[in-house]
This record gives sequence, structure tokens and C-alpha cells, in this order.
Amino acid sequence: MMVSYTITRLLAIALGLGAVTGCRTNDTSPANTVVDVGRESSYASLNQNGTYQNLPNPSIQPRSQNSLAVMWRFMSESKIGTVPTDPIPMQMVTRESLEALDATANHVIRLGHSSHLLKLQGKYWLIDPVFSERASPVQWAGPKRFHTAPISLAQLPPIEGVILSHDHYDHLDKQATEHLAATARHYVVPLKVGDRLVDMGVPKNRITELDWWGVAQIGDVKLTAAPAQHFSGRTLSDRNKTLWASWIIDAAGQRIFYSGDGGYFSGFKEIGQRFPNIDVALIENGAYDKKWPDVHMTPEQSIDAFMEIKAKVLYPVHNSTFDLAFHQWRDPLERIAKLSKERGISLATPIIGEPLTIGKTRTNTEWWIGLK
Repeated sequence: MMVSYTITRLLAIALGLGAVTGCRTNDTSPANTVVDVGRESSYASLNQNGTYQNLPNPSIQPRSQNSLAVMWRFMSESKIGTVPTDPIPMQMVTRESLEALDATANHVIRLGHSSHLLKLQGKYWLIDPVFSERASPVQWAGPKRFHTAPISLAQLPPIEGVILSHDHYDHLDKQATEHLAATARHYVVPLKVGDRLVDMGVPKNRITELDWWGVAQIGDVKLTAAPAQHFSGRTLSDRNKTLWASWIIDAAGQRIFYSGDGGYFSGFKEIGQRFPNIDVALIENGAYDKKWPDVHMTPEQSIDAFMEIKAKVLYPVHNSTFDLAFHQWRDPLERIAKLSKERGISLATPIIGEPLTIGKTRTNTEWWIGLK
């Protein structure tokens, strides 16, 4: 029991709770993938030791604790209310229910944590798909799901593309990647994350890697990688060897922003200036703590980020699936719902498996109320 407990805490650190070059594509990209290879900035620069770095962020003080301090806290401090005892509400997703969604519209279906299935003009995309029981390199220890996925890997429709924000275990799932390796047509990822995918069996010619502000056009979908304030790594020895990013997804005149993981930083303002008229913003809201402000936002900061990108609808992600911090599991949703009402923000908190159709009026429900 103590071994499993310790490994769980160590894995939580590897998942992103510790302290903290040009657009590149593979030479054999599919013919219908057009990439803007112009370099708009040098934000995602490599240090001399071959690691990536964040933008300067003087607004965050104090900085996050170092990894040893965070590790000790996870091993020594008790956690209360971080895992639900009541079932998480869920709507199962089937091939029939997906086909019933209007093929001339854009839809976002919540799979859990930061994983989403998109139906964009009739074609299916995945964002950070995680289907394993645990967000971990092993399935006998590590953060365990609060709920099953609302659709299995075997039931997924043909996938046009997979979008990844970074390589942490709660965003890049080996099981899902290996299953999709031979069938998903495109993978659009930050720099060097493609190397991870190749190791998991993804053909190199299906992968497009982008620097911050790099652009990929796949069919009618335009994908832009944007900065984020985070870090990367799947072990304690490969910190920041791959890039992390947020994403802007344009399809048929509608625009989705996905923050990926990250602390609050000035980059949100620049994203809002470069990409006006964002219809829905999937913004991180969970796994935060005052001891690691560099890498995850509080609900108050998530609201600030939303206001700076000037989106129409706030869609909080990165909550209600894994226990990755010390706050109670309902805390992210309770706080962001209260703040949204105070600020007059249109909030979308769909249950797991529920589709959101962009531009369509919906009635939001605070499904977590009364759950323990």
C-alpha cells in the first residue's frame, strides 16, 4: 500500500505539479496538409542544454516550489474530498448519437479531464485523448479515473486528426495513441512531441509538428499553435525536451481556443489580439495550488484568461476526472460558476459525454451540486 501511495504521488509530480526555433514538419507530410513554415517569432527557443523555455512571466510571484518540496508534500500531507464518492453524471456516446449531430455544424463532446471529441463539419477530431484507467506510465498505480470514458476506443468513429497540447500522461496516453496509430489520419503537435508518437507506433508521415504561432491547414480546418505557460516531460530526467502549446482551431467560420495546461501569463492577451471572435474557449480549471502557480491556474486566473482572449463562451476543462492536487474535486467548478455569474460570463459545464454545438443556444446545468 505504501509503495502504491508513494508512486502515485511521484507520478502526480511528473504529470505537471512540480516546479518548474521555427515551425517544423516531417518531410513526408500527407499531401493535403499545408503548413505555414514562416517563422513569426522566436518564442519557443531552445536553451543551450536542448530544453524549451517559457516566456518571461514576472506577474507570477512567488515562483513554484521545487520538485523535492512538492514531492515531500504529496507524500506527507493528507487529502480530503479530492475524489468523489458519488458517481459522476455521464451521457454515453455512441456512433449513432455522433452521426445524429448536424454534419454542417461544429460540435465539442466532453470525454473527461482535457480530452474532447470534436465533430467539425462532419469529420472527427480528438484533443488530448486519454482513455486509460490511470494517467500514469503503469496501470497499477497513479491517478485513477473518477469515471469511465463515455465511449471506448473501439467505438470511436474514423478520426481525421489528433491534436496534442503536450506530453504529460494526463494528455498523451500511450494506450490511445497505439490504438489510433494506424487509423487517425493526422497528428498535429508541438515541436518534438512527434518523436514520442513515433515511439508509440504512429507513422512519421502522419505527424505535423509546430512551433508557437505555426499554422497547419488540414482540409477545411486551420490549426494554430500558440504559447502556453507550462512544461513537459514523462520522466524526471526529460524535463522540457518537448514543447507545450495552446491551440486555436478554425472551422467553417467558427473558432475554438484550447488552453492546454498552463499557469496564467501575458500570452493570453496576445492570443486575444491575434485571434478575435473566439466562439468557445476550453480553458484549464483544475489541479491548481498556491505552491505551483507557474503551471496551473486558479479559477480566478482562468476567468482573467478568458476575459483577455475575449471569447463568447467559457468551457472549463482539466477537472472532474483525475485527482492531481489538494483542492476538493468540486472546487474548480463551484468557484468558476460563481465567478461567471458575477462577471456575466456565458458558462458551459456539460456533463461527461454531452455535446456542445457551437453557436447553438443551450441551458447550462451545475451538475456537481449535491454530489459528494
